[in-house]
Amino acid sequence: MTSWANTGARDLHLDLRDRITPGTRGVRDLLITALRDAVRSGRLAAGTVLPPSRTLAADLGLARNTVAEAYAELVAEGWLASRQGAGTWVVNTCRPATPARSRGLRATPRHNLMPGSPDVAEFPRADWIASTRRALTNAPTEALRLGDPRGRPELREALAEYLARVRGVRTSPESIVVCAGARHGVELLSRTFAGDRPIAVEAYGLFIFRDLIANLGMSTVPIGVDDHGAVIGDLDHLDVPAVLLTPAHHSPLGMSLHPARRTAVVDWAQRTGAYIVDDDYDGEFRYDRQPIGALQALDPDRVVYLGSASKSLSPALRLGWMVLPPDLVEPVLHAAGWDQFYVNAIDQLTMADFITSGRYDRHIRRMRLRYRRRRDRLVEALRHFDIGIGGLNAGLNMLLTLPDGAEPEVLQRAGEAGISLHGLAIMRHPLAGPEVPRPDGLVVGFGTPAEHAFDAAVEALCAVLTASGLAR
Repeated sequence: MTSWANTGARDLHLDLRDRITPGTRGVRDLLITALRDAVRSGRLAAGTVLPPSRTLAADLGLARNTVAEAYAELVAEGWLASRQGAGTWVVNTCRPATPARSRGLRATPRHNLMPGSPDVAEFPRADWIASTRRALTNAPTEALRLGDPRGRPELREALAEYLARVRGVRTSPESIVVCAGARHGVELLSRTFAGDRPIAVEAYGLFIFRDLIANLGMSTVPIGVDDHGAVIGDLDHLDVPAVLLTPAHHSPLGMSLHPARRTAVVDWAQRTGAYIVDDDYDGEFRYDRQPIGALQALDPDRVVYLGSASKSLSPALRLGWMVLPPDLVEPVLHAAGWDQFYVNAIDQLTMADFITSGRYDRHIRRMRLRYRRRRDRLVEALRHFDIGIGGLNAGLNMLLTLPDGAEPEVLQRAGEAGISLHGLAIMRHPLAGPEVPRPDGLVVGFGTPAEHAFDAAVEALCAVLTASGLAR
């Protein structure tokens, strides 16, 4: 007895073997049990159209009446629905309600204020579709094969022009490597720098990068952070192949690297032969001052520029780029396996058109204005609380400094209220020395909620701060 049913437009797998159990009355009950199990488990989702009874009967080698009776029984039980001329379809999935956390998945928060994410509801769908259509129309056939391991030349050329114009990056398309987001870029660079020496990072920074490097069997060592950004002098006491910095807008504290320290870190790299990774994670979003150019412009031979579309468009694109010193291009491609399969060519071609057509600039300008208005609304709502507010000049996050000892309680209350955000402590390197300040705080992402949900998220956050005794 075959277990495949072909609807003509789609295939349906039904396991009718080894289903004979005590009480089974025959093939009809076998089919009912198989269909009910497929629906109950969620494998057949609500709305799935089933094969006509004649087709299913022929494919499974059963009598048509057997299939028709099985369908009728499941319709009567409420699993299926049927209408003449429309066929038979699933109406009830009844998947077991297993908590998302127990499956190792993130539960959807009621109020999402996680840092580092844009408002994906504002993804420019119509413009992206238009760019996709034009890119595919104009693309050579060769573009649909695996090509240059650095990525599509159209995108690398567009990025070279854009980054030079907007971020002051000095590069050529030959030195740009496309990757699947900033995290993937850090992975490839870490593999390139792999060895016995640790990679230097800021004492406060993205823990996902620290965890990634650790998972590769390497280690990280922190350098201090103060009001002027990373303490570059700490590098003089370390033997490291590279340092990962957020010089334009520190993550998560929000300051920019002081001009004297920008010069100092480039001098250090030239003197030691080490590299600097300039993580420009939100370089497009500046509000109250002129943009600070990329550190890479000071020395393209010692500085790697790392960027992505995760904050500007959507992290789901998995689209990033590295501007590499010429002598790092081949080692990074070697770490990537010499294959460009991390980002599909169609998305690369679309992004190239999105940039060259001016749509990317227009989207950035529109979202910059929207995020600035959100930031101002949030700041106004927080004026009534005994907290510090920082990191306001750029980016999609702000830092709320809390009274000493308040962070655990506020985080607990926020979790109970269904608010998703980060505490400052998780951003601190576990090896940070006693000279590194340890304030209590929250890192709040004001870019994440959809516009219609933003005010409710702000109200919920204010209610948590009030319940924590922080109202003035």
